[in-house]
Amino acid sequence: MHPHAISLSRRADAAPEPLLRLFLALMLGLTLALSQAIPSHAQGAPESFADLADKISPSVVNITTSTTIAAPTQERPPMVPEGSPFEEFFRDFMDPQGRGEQGGPRRSEALGSGFVVSADGYIVTNNHVIEGADDIQIEFFSGNKLEATLVGTDPKTDIALLKVESPTPLPFVSFGNSDEARVGDWVVAMGNPLGQGFSVSAGIVSARNRALSGTYDDYIQTDAAINRGNSGGPLFNMEGEVIGVNTAILSPNGGSIGIGFSMASNVVTKVVGQLREFGETRRGWLGVRIQDVTPDVAEAMGLGEAKGALITDVPEGPAKEAGMMAGDVILSFDGAEVSDTRELVRRVADAPIGEAVDVLVMRDGKNETLLVTLGRREEAEGDEILPTAAAPETDPATAEVLGLTVAPLSSEEAAELGLPGGTEGLAVTSVDELSEAYTKGLREGDVITEAGQQKVVTIKDLQDRIAEAKDAGRKSLLLLVRRGGDPRFVALSLDE
Repeated sequence: MHPHAISLSRRADAAPEPLLRLFLALMLGLTLALSQAIPSHAQGAPESFADLADKISPSVVNITTSTTIAAPTQERPPMVPEGSPFEEFFRDFMDPQGRGEQGGPRRSEALGSGFVVSADGYIVTNNHVIEGADDIQIEFFSGNKLEATLVGTDPKTDIALLKVESPTPLPFVSFGNSDEARVGDWVVAMGNPLGQGFSVSAGIVSARNRALSGTYDDYIQTDAAINRGNSGGPLFNMEGEVIGVNTAILSPNGGSIGIGFSMASNVVTKVVGQLREFGETRRGWLGVRIQDVTPDVAEAMGLGEAKGALITDVPEGPAKEAGMMAGDVILSFDGAEVSDTRELVRRVADAPIGEAVDVLVMRDGKNETLLVTLGRREEAEGDEILPTAAAPETDPATAEVLGLTVAPLSSEEAAELGLPGGTEGLAVTSVDELSEAYTKGLREGDVITEAGQQKVVTIKDLQDRIAEAKDAGRKSLLLLVRRGGDPRFVALSLDE
């Protein structure tokens, strides 16, 4: 026994009964205080995931796709030099049936996972699992197999919706609220890793709101084992609700190292709903180019904090019709505050097409509410904006400012730089490699079209904007820079 326990026992034996009762009461109070200090919602590790696996397994499916690959039109270079003693061995090994490189088309098969979301046979998976497939076979937990048809896909979120015809209602699972998932919560992944058949792995939510490369990314990161073949499978919470679709892993060797990514269910449910109703996605479109408001940009614009979405360009579209302008900062959309560009893009995408929404912008230090009727992004992405008439040539004088050598942009230079017709501004002819401008990515061939949120055409325009910013006590000047037609704002220190 512990020496302190022995000492307490002896004292208790020798103590009068009232003192003993007082000691026991104090110990009971300490126990209650400790129990109340632990949050009531905190949960330990489950003893087993077996009951959960039994409940959800019938809704998870294996997916096998096959694709016809056309025969190559040209011979590939030989793997070994002609006349080599290994030439015959390599030919037999690589083409044992003697069909040669000019044989007919061949079939390629791929494996993935998915899950049933309705009793009448709708199945969710990844777009990359079924992309280009000629035939899609679904294998259920029971061993039954059915052929699936493709309802629709969304490459932007890597989601696809399939449909099977079953003579009996199918077991299915429901989506949960991924926004309620907390870092540290237990999760279970199911699928068909490496073609091994139905498999269960468990882990925790490692991180939230991860972005990989897509515009609408909202991934849950988990250390539950996810491998090739798990793509398209579900990520469950402990209530058996789908909170993610297993999509990607970060791995140097192709196998799981405990960094997996599942597209959050609150993104997937919207996509699946649209694919089921329309066979395609229908996202809202505002019609602006935007960038995040960085601290130096916020200072240059006189903003209290670095938040919102800064408009860099307003082509023809809903925003232009509503009166939005380059240099406006979007602070809220449809009544909800906007913290950054990623949040704005997702909110616009989720907004109904053809309906007017309030957009709060800051312009010249004042807030203004604009009413914008949203268009449809999928239609806008197929449209081309025609260039306007070319601008007249200007004086070719040069000057060195803020670590940049600039000259008025001619119409010929604009065409050579791939800029839209009618673009006016100052062409950057060289950049001091020791300057802040170089550090922030400005290069020869960039074109400055605005300074201090005012148009610049001549060198004097830029010099006047610098003088005005200094007179106003600004530490930096905001430039609108175009490269190949793509605009972005850059704040440069006036100490340069």
